[in-house]
Amino acid sequence: MRADKLLANTGFGTRKEVKKLLKQGAVTVDGQKVTQASEQIDPDTQDVEVKGEPLVYREYIYLMMNKPKDVICATEDDLHETVIDILEFEDIVRKPFPVGRLDKDTDGLLLLTNDGKFSHALTSPKKGVPKTYTATIDQAVTTEDAEAFSEGVTLDDGYETKPAELYLNEEYPETVTITIREGKYHQVKRMFESVGKRVLDLKRIQIGSIPLDETLGSGEYRDMEEEEVTQLLEEAYRHTKDGTAPS
Repeated sequence: MRADKLLANTGFGTRKEVKKLLKQGAVTVDGQKVTQASEQIDPDTQDVEVKGEPLVYREYIYLMMNKPKDVICATEDDLHETVIDILEFEDIVRKPFPVGRLDKDTDGLLLLTNDGKFSHALTSPKKGVPKTYTATIDQAVTTEDAEAFSEGVTLDDGYETKPAELYLNEEYPETVTITIREGKYHQVKRMFESVGKRVLDLKRIQIGSIPLDETLGSGEYRDMEEEEVTQLLEEAYRHTKDGTAPS
């Protein structure tokens, strides 16, 4: 990889800024100064330092965010703040994108990555990775609603959903937890509309078996643990023909 691209991809500035770093002699590879932007570097086999500090390169980035309301799941938008706008520059330069979508007025667990295979594994309808939400409804939710959801309901456009689990709260019947295995547009809201109810508040709390990190405040995010990434991939590919995840 070109020296300037490597530095830019790991958060050391724009191409113009990293070229200045190189000219200043701030970058060394295996103990030797590198000053040319076109110099080829292999971060997997060579020791790279910037101003004496080791450069840690990762091909892919995996982030867990507690998405706030009123922020949209897009990489750019002229009118609204996006989830990318929340990120630090060193993460933005890795060009991550949202894994699936959350509505503007829905908050909670959102994953971001620049790994297309990871994103596809979690969003493909064929994989059926479960997504779990808590919801506040405008009226009491009943066992009849839960039974209807367990069989699949018909949305306003005629689409019949896959079965979903609806967990009732006896003490607060307007508050429920729901797990779905697909991601149609406004699906949870439309499912409740199909039984004559309206969602007042919606928060995603889990994807697969990975819950939202409770230490993350609204708008905060962190790198995912390697074990979390591996676990989600294993769950996504559990039902493939050979039962194995990609390497």
